[in-house]
Amino acid sequence: MKLLLVEDHQDIAGVIFDYFELKGHTLDHASNGLHGLELGSQNHYDLIILDIMLPKLDGYAVCNKLREQGIETPILMLTARDTREDTLTGFAQGADDYLVKPFDLEILEARIQALTRRHSGVTATNTLEFGDLKLDLNQHVVERGHCTFSLNPTLFTILKLLMLRAPKVVSKDEIISALWGDDEPEGNVLRSHIYQLRHQIDKPFKHAYIKTVPKVGYQLCQEDDQ
Repeated sequence: MKLLLVEDHQDIAGVIFDYFELKGHTLDHASNGLHGLELGSQNHYDLIILDIMLPKLDGYAVCNKLREQGIETPILMLTARDTREDTLTGFAQGADDYLVKPFDLEILEARIQALTRRHSGVTATNTLEFGDLKLDLNQHVVERGHCTFSLNPTLFTILKLLMLRAPKVVSKDEIISALWGDDEPEGNVLRSHIYQLRHQIDKPFKHAYIKTVPKVGYQLCQEDDQ
């Protein structure tokens, strides 16, 4: 799981980082609201942990601006103030959950797991759809028209990320991180995988979904958008 932590208190951020990295998760950190907004806008995360009291831009504003951009990543807000008004304000700005400091790290982890399971209804349907593409998250099978294709783990991961973000652009760095973390193979291996994915889901059809955004990454586009 990839998490964004927006927290200006270095001790709290360090404790959260250590706990979740030991659990095998990847984290990015921002110590102020503007940096948090930048990271949350430009990168894909499974969940954002967002403090309310932040320098430069408070958590309410960060949450609101992310939602205005159409970013639906689950947001769990942290606060030192346990008041009804704070809770209602956070939810009004688009937060999905709320946790009061000090908190138990296991409770934080349980909240995160519950939010990510519910996100986008993926748990309920186990299927992602874009146009006439249907991706079965359990079987790693994609359907298009009357054709069914089985995907290897690498192609499945790429298509899942593209479909979750569609029609927004997914950067090459995001895809590389999702596939290999910090152990990217030498050479332009990603291009080869994109070619294989196109060969399966685009080549047999008149309309190609996968679009290359030069020097940036890839996206899924409807026919009307090209």
